[in-house]
Amino acid sequence: MLREMSTLYGRTPGGYVWAVAQPVGALVVLTVAFTILLRSPPLGNSFILFYASGYLPFTVYATVALTVQNAIQFSKQLLYYPAVSWLDAIIARFLLNLLTSITVMVIVLFGILHLTEASATLSPGPIVLSVLLAALVGLGIGTLNCLLTGLFSAWANVWSIITRPMILIAGVLFIYEHLPEWFQGYLWYTPWIHITGLSRSGVYATYDPTYISLTVVALWALVPLFFGLLLLRRFHKDILNR
Repeated sequence: MLREMSTLYGRTPGGYVWAVAQPVGALVVLTVAFTILLRSPPLGNSFILFYASGYLPFTVYATVALTVQNAIQFSKQLLYYPAVSWLDAIIARFLLNLLTSITVMVIVLFGILHLTEASATLSPGPIVLSVLLAALVGLGIGTLNCLLTGLFSAWANVWSIITRPMILIAGVLFIYEHLPEWFQGYLWYTPWIHITGLSRSGVYATYDPTYISLTVVALWALVPLFFGLLLLRRFHKDILNR
């Protein structure tokens, strides 16, 4: 964890400031763009709070998934020491980036509520649950991708292309209820729309997303995690020797 902290944030001017600046910059761009296009956000009266309530949990998933995916490659030199295992590398990256993402989320939400005209009575339960579920899905998918990327180097590029429009279907820019019914049927089977809806229910007291299924999210997290860990135990030495 210390090695990753020094590598990712210790070698650039500003260090951890960029961890906060990146989501803030993305939210500002979204807010400016959609303020021009729309008269009011789908929920509440603040564009930046609406997009933050969906974007921040999504970044938890995206950050954890990407860093766990590259865990073995990132720590490859350390893994030649018997005292360090491939599982250590995955756990360390998962914990560090989860804690970083949570810290960034708290700072950004606090800043929005105190530095802008946005107002909300936050309910911590749904927000915390959405963050933990987002991290768990990121861990599961990241672990499976860690295996696939290690065995097939082209998989990282393929996955990047496949998931490029992910933010468009994750419910960051809209709410589930405003979509056509046929499209709702497809999105219901993806975990991100449930995570986003759960997060927004903790930000907006009047929003009650009845479509949320924790079972769907759990399956997306635990199934790839199970197969990823099982196969990494079998093939991690092959990955290290490539």
